[in-house]
Amino acid sequence: MTENMRSLRNFFLYKCLFALTFWNHISLSMANELFKSVSNDFPEDGSDKKIKSLPLLYTNSHQSKANFDWVVIQNITESLSLSEITNDNVKKLVALLSNFRQGSRLQNLTLTNMSVDWKALTEVFQTVWHSSIEDFKINSLTQLSNIESYDFDYSGTSMKALTIKKVLITDLYFSQDDLYKLFANMNIEALTIAESEMIHMMCPLSNSPFKYLNFLKNDLTDLLFQNCDKLVQLEKLILQKNKFESLCKVSFMTSRMKLLQYLDMSNNLLSHDAADVQCRWAESLTELDLSSNQLTDSVFECLPVNIKKLNLQNNQITSITKGMAELKSLEELNLASNRLADLPGCSGFMSLEFLNVEMNLILTPSADFFQSCLRVKKLQARCNPFKCSCELQDFIRLERQSGVELIDWPAAYVCEYPEDLRGTQLKDFHLTELACNTTLLLVTALLLTLVLVAVVAFLCIYLDVLWYVQMTWQWTQTKRRAWHNHPEEQETVLQFHAFISYSERDSLWVKNELIPNLEKGEGCVQLCQHERNFIPGKSIVENIINCIEKSYKSIFVLSPNFVQSEWCHYELYFAHHKLFSENSNSLILILLEPIPPHIVPARYHKLKALMAKRTYLEWPKERSKRALFWANLRAAISINLPMADGQWCGETD
Repeated sequence: MTENMRSLRNFFLYKCLFALTFWNHISLSMANELFKSVSNDFPEDGSDKKIKSLPLLYTNSHQSKANFDWVVIQNITESLSLSEITNDNVKKLVALLSNFRQGSRLQNLTLTNMSVDWKALTEVFQTVWHSSIEDFKINSLTQLSNIESYDFDYSGTSMKALTIKKVLITDLYFSQDDLYKLFANMNIEALTIAESEMIHMMCPLSNSPFKYLNFLKNDLTDLLFQNCDKLVQLEKLILQKNKFESLCKVSFMTSRMKLLQYLDMSNNLLSHDAADVQCRWAESLTELDLSSNQLTDSVFECLPVNIKKLNLQNNQITSITKGMAELKSLEELNLASNRLADLPGCSGFMSLEFLNVEMNLILTPSADFFQSCLRVKKLQARCNPFKCSCELQDFIRLERQSGVELIDWPAAYVCEYPEDLRGTQLKDFHLTELACNTTLLLVTALLLTLVLVAVVAFLCIYLDVLWYVQMTWQWTQTKRRAWHNHPEEQETVLQFHAFISYSERDSLWVKNELIPNLEKGEGCVQLCQHERNFIPGKSIVENIINCIEKSYKSIFVLSPNFVQSEWCHYELYFAHHKLFSENSNSLILILLEPIPPHIVPARYHKLKALMAKRTYLEWPKERSKRALFWANLRAAISINLPMADGQWCGETD
């Protein structure tokens, strides 16, 4: 049983190996015969409706190389992509393409890495021109040589678009017209010649059907299409990455392109001098790309009046002068990567809906933008060095109220200045209304100032500050005069035990009671009284100051009459000044009569303070208590004073 199973398994394996070997042999034989019979695979009437793939390789092969030495990259019914085309196999390619007559399903042909001469290239073009191909692309065309005039037949073509990239011409000397007229007079809608170091392109000899021209990354200059009036159907022109320099000449180039709508002049060397002649653009031009050039503020003097989309990114624009441009149809404006210090106004862009000012030098965008740009719906202003201030806060507030969409908000909007706020997102930056509202701040400051002035004025009046200032000034002046007149007498010598300050209405009590009991009693108390000790010729204030300074004590006879006397107030002030300046205990208060608080003027606050803090002697009405009164008073003024004969007046008991 086991041997039978082993025999069956071996038999099955042998059968499989035989089948695989046979199929491989058949496939290789078919591959060698396919191209020999290619012409027989297409009906004579050109119909290929039943063909599902081109008979070039195995239907399941993605990339392969046949006997024709080219590489098939793509092989489907409507598209064919071949690589490695040379002079050796180009005739076989022409023979192959000749079978795809108009009406065939093949529409797209791509040839990569062609290395052929001019004659072979024109034969390929001519064959394609009369085939069913509509879109023809050539990538990397090298070894193009022996360029000469060729009588090209443009009639009866299905071609719509030709794209040629990376052309390398090996001829050093040839007629430029022979090369460029082949392409300039093509009767197709779209032509692309890119990355080929092309320095010129002729104007077509007759009205051209070109709707799309793309000359990306060549060496074209301002001479292109000057005075050319044959591109009457052209709608889109791309001249990116060339060597154009004059924006004014570019405008003249477009002036005769009656249907031109889109123009790409980015990555050139364009500039505009305000002294140039007035620019003249195609009136139909609605979209213009001038990014990555050398344009300055004067560019707004040379722009198409009907433009709707304008790209001025990566130039040297610092501002848009009001009234410089009137672009009433402009809807989108890109000013990114320039040198703007503020948002432009919309006085000349009344239809503007989208504005891009990212990566400029905007510190504090003006809030007036939202008042002048009422139709703007989207604003891109990220990556600017924002200075977080009140103006910026006003801008953010008005942006929220206006309903304008701030693109990339809030992540891409951060404070750059001041340094302590660097990195803070604008949405997290807040200042108080008082700090930002200048009017409110001024009104508040004014009100506070008025209140302060009013309080100070009230206190000055209530406390008689001006009077005290005046007295201080007089004290200072008196001391200064005394110093200049008698500097040797500045060392004060006490001459009196006490200076008596009293109201003239209380003079009877002073003369009948105070002076007799102190001067004529026991001891030799010397009293200073203004009636007998003031020096004639000196001012009253100066006499008061001198008497107080020459007296050991100052006796104040207090009564309702005292607080009503102006001179008593002077004497009290100067005595109080001495009390603090000399740090002495020189004041003696005698309350002759009770003083009702309501009759004491506000400026006598020092008297109130003295009576509240210091002990005073009250004149007793009972005679039996007066002996003790005089004893206490004598004790308060006890001091030895020098007599006139040089002796000392002893202390009183």
